[in-house]
Amino acid sequence: MKSNVLSRYRVMAYVTAVWLLVFTVAIIAKYAFETGDTMLISQIHGVLFIIYVIFAFDLGSKAKWPFPKLLWVLAAGCIPVASFFVEPKITREIRPLITDGSAATAEA
Repeated sequence: MKSNVLSRYRVMAYVTAVWLLVFTVAIIAKYAFETGDTMLISQIHGVLFIIYVIFAFDLGSKAKWPFPKLLWVLAAGCIPVASFFVEPKITREIRPLITDGSAATAEA
């Protein structure tokens, strides 16, 4: 597996998690304080989540994950702050599977 597959997943996991937190704060502000509109934030998060799903599915298929594990990783993009805990665990698991030599160079 190439390192860019893991890198794409990692970037999208963090970006999606941050936008989900922004969206959560916007929803709370909208309904608790009756301020603002969440349409733009929700659309941005929706597009980013679709990209996250594609990259997570790509990583999972190349790592040959069982379906329940893939579902757990995908669900992490739906739960605020879950990606911040799931992504490091997935990264530790996937790093030994990287074969293009960039992992050995980065660790040296």
